[in-house]
Amino acid sequence: MEEILELKELLLKGDIRGSLAIVEDLEEMGKSGIISNIRSYAVIVLLHLIKQQAENRTTRSWDVSIRNSVREIQLKNKRRKAKGYYLSEDELRETLEQAYPNALDTASLEVEEGRYQPEELEKKVNQTDIVEQALGLILAFKNQPKG
Repeated sequence: MEEILELKELLLKGDIRGSLAIVEDLEEMGKSGIISNIRSYAVIVLLHLIKQQAENRTTRSWDVSIRNSVREIQLKNKRRKAKGYYLSEDELRETLEQAYPNALDTASLEVEEGRYQPEELEKKVNQTDIVEQALGLILAFKNQPKG
């Protein structure tokens, strides 16, 4: 809120450069919050994909959780007024890669009832495949026709 008041003051003074600097800061803060939110949902998607690969099975619950999280990622990533997306495909991949260690830690508690430490589980699954699978789900959902 302080930034908005400062922006108003700068605009009233006619300080366009100062105003633009504040706008850029506000934009960066907003994008940071969106990325954090997307990362949280990415952990959920990756968690279930890790469990699917490690246990060579799936459950309806995991599938629904993946679908719901993919939808939330798409919703959070979509720009409302400006159209387009906050994160590009490469930025989504990077966000998934950053979320992977958290997903692996959580998966280590759940795969085969917590039988593996994260380092052991990491050897049982393929991070690149899982990240690419998650990205594919996100992008496939994004490109679905509206119905």
